[in-house]
Amino acid sequence: MEKLTDLPNIGAVLAQRLCQVGIDTPEKLREAGVQETFLRLREKDPGACLHELSALQGAVLGVRKQDLPDEVKAGLRAFFKSL
Repeated sequence: MEKLTDLPNIGAVLAQRLCQVGIDTPEKLREAGVQETFLRLREKDPGACLHELSALQGAVLGVRKQDLPDEVKAGLRAFFKSL
């Protein structure tokens, strides 16, 4: 079974934080979706940042966060600013 840390951008610390909000497998991350998962993280830690949001999106798409397409990055910034 695939672990969270097998995904790009997900290290031990972020994986632990994800587990604390009920996301303990890549499947659960994909099912919950990036925005819902980020909102859960943000509820637990109001300091959750745009970099974490980008990391989650990259993990779901299977790419490093810096390799996300510009339009995806723009969408993430807009979502983050709306919070």
